[in-house]
Amino acid sequence: MRFEDLTTEEAARARDAGAVLLLPVGSIEPHGPHLPLSTDVLIAEETARRAAERVEEAGFTALVLPAVRYSTVEFSEGFAGAVGASSENAAAALADLLVSLLGQGFRAVALVNAHLEPAHIASLRAAVKTAAERTRRNVLFPDITRRALAARLTDEFRSGACHAGRYETSLVLAVRPDLVKDDIRAGLPPVDTSLVEAIQDGKRTFLEAGIDRAYCGDPASASAEEGEETYEILAAIVAEAVLAELEDPEPRH
Repeated sequence: MRFEDLTTEEAARARDAGAVLLLPVGSIEPHGPHLPLSTDVLIAEETARRAAERVEEAGFTALVLPAVRYSTVEFSEGFAGAVGASSENAAAALADLLVSLLGQGFRAVALVNAHLEPAHIASLRAAVKTAAERTRRNVLFPDITRRALAARLTDEFRSGACHAGRYETSLVLAVRPDLVKDDIRAGLPPVDTSLVEAIQDGKRTFLEAGIDRAYCGDPASASAEEGEETYEILAAIVAEAVLAELEDPEPRH
């Protein structure tokens, strides 16, 4: 299931058998005083793994690529641990990667994104558009910031006050509880600042939005059980997009 563990001959056989590739996309950036910098990467990788299982249950081969770990993290300016690239450079690099994969003849490539910063989402959309234009092939991007998909997720996610809050903390608790600082998390008060509203008001960083510990939402109320339920929804969203593409692979530009 892990693309990177294959030999070149195994990769060729998977390609020739019509394998689908899932590309997790995250970031290295602050997620409060209780979650690791790799939070988005962990969430994207686990979502991709579960989505791949669903695709395979439907009778197709699915492989999870190594995650894209470095992306646009402009909103984290002023915090230690924010490591990223400009939106333009991130989009160009991702487009090249997608073109390389599609050019090798894999049946489909899908982005599995867990980093929700607006500039990052814009870079993903730009990369998908560029890759499609260069290859005349579709790149799948089930974007959970779109209203119809967001409606399937948790109340906190839909509120926009969900950076390292209950939503993301639950997801990390479900897969890497050892990386959650529970003693700190238990004492964190809710921060009701909606990033969606802050962005609409012209705020460009967490600090400008008044989020001075790099979290909003309610991490103290998170649970591994909620994380498990949310992963099932996220995996279903990705798998549905992939299976729909396999049924109708006509280019859409």
